[in-house]
Amino acid sequence: MPIFGERNHMAIVARSLSNSFKAFFASSKAGCIVLIVCTVVSLVLANSPVGGDYLQFWHLKLAGLSIEHWINDALMAIFFLLIGLELERELYNGELSNFKNALLPIVAAVGGICVPALIHFGFNNGSPTQAGIGIPMATDIAFALGVLALLGSRVPASLKIFLTALAVMDDLGAIIVIAVFYTAQLSVPYLLAAVAMFGLLVCMNRVLRIMALAPYLVGGAVMWVLMLKSGVHATIAGVLLAFAIPFSAKQDDQASPSHRLEHILHKPVAFIILPIFALANTGILIASGWTQELMSANSLGILAGLLIGKPLGITLFCFAAVAMGMCRLPLDLGWRHVFGAGLLGGIGFTMSIFITNLAFVGQPEVVNASKMAILLASLIAGVIGFAWLTMFGKPQANDSDPDTLDFDDGASVESTRKSATQ
Repeated sequence: MPIFGERNHMAIVARSLSNSFKAFFASSKAGCIVLIVCTVVSLVLANSPVGGDYLQFWHLKLAGLSIEHWINDALMAIFFLLIGLELERELYNGELSNFKNALLPIVAAVGGICVPALIHFGFNNGSPTQAGIGIPMATDIAFALGVLALLGSRVPASLKIFLTALAVMDDLGAIIVIAVFYTAQLSVPYLLAAVAMFGLLVCMNRVLRIMALAPYLVGGAVMWVLMLKSGVHATIAGVLLAFAIPFSAKQDDQASPSHRLEHILHKPVAFIILPIFALANTGILIASGWTQELMSANSLGILAGLLIGKPLGITLFCFAAVAMGMCRLPLDLGWRHVFGAGLLGGIGFTMSIFITNLAFVGQPEVVNASKMAILLASLIAGVIGFAWLTMFGKPQANDSDPDTLDFDDGASVESTRKSATQ
């Protein structure tokens, strides 16, 4: 491989690994562990003698909405705001800022969305559970990156960038699916009012050049209320707000409101919002005969979609794109890395559970069975993905990317090279 190509690749990696990216990636590692603990606690409590009271607690009314509703519509709007900020960063100065570099994760995301959806559709076409087609489309960005973070320098830095871009694009696909296909009764006046508020926020940014965060947050809250009343899921307001807030194309620009807000939200989202979401949404009742529920068409579609469709779709679409000359793999990645990323893409969890709640409103038994399939598939995908990349994901001997070290607690370049050759 020409030396120029290697240097160019290293420059791309160095540019992509901004401090914001590293902070987000680092929070994913600990956040993943917290999510696992909260899920286990929720499962134990739901199936304990206090299970009835525990599940009922989330349905208590607060200001007209249930606690669960506040969590899934309001707190998760903040999560979607962070996703939007991350997407904006990727588009401006990350892996998605250059179309040639962005094409591979975009193609991977398309494959990771379409193939699982087709698998679920094959199992559920024409049935009452066909609405669950969006469930296996999603990838849990926190869990997937958390598992990858546990691997440290045992995987190339480019894999971390690739999976991040893939997961962000995957989440964007899920957001579009939610907005288009899981909209309740639509109120056009409220929707137009929400769009008008978004336009006002954009005007504050582009025309008035207002750099203070407070006016955008207040306007975002108003837009959230209008979106809630419009019938379009209120969390979409979080994504729209992210693109209305002023952003600096300069990496890690402390004066950028978008950069500051993303930095502020990393830890609250990882250690408060997502754990609360897990507690409220993983109280799954495991009754006798639960294995039979996993044999339903909907559960099989979810399991096969996440465990087979994700790695198959991601790997095959990437292979086809590279074979046709549309794009190429980063220099320190092989197809074993892409397949490993596909396995981790099968961790649906947060986004899959979120879509489940929208797909099967008023069907608690179907929701319970769907969540059980999601948890099982996510667990298997995480374990297999971690094991695969542990065995086959070591960086090549010629991967001397110094930025890989920023994800490993002080490991040296020499030790990384040695581990790659052993």
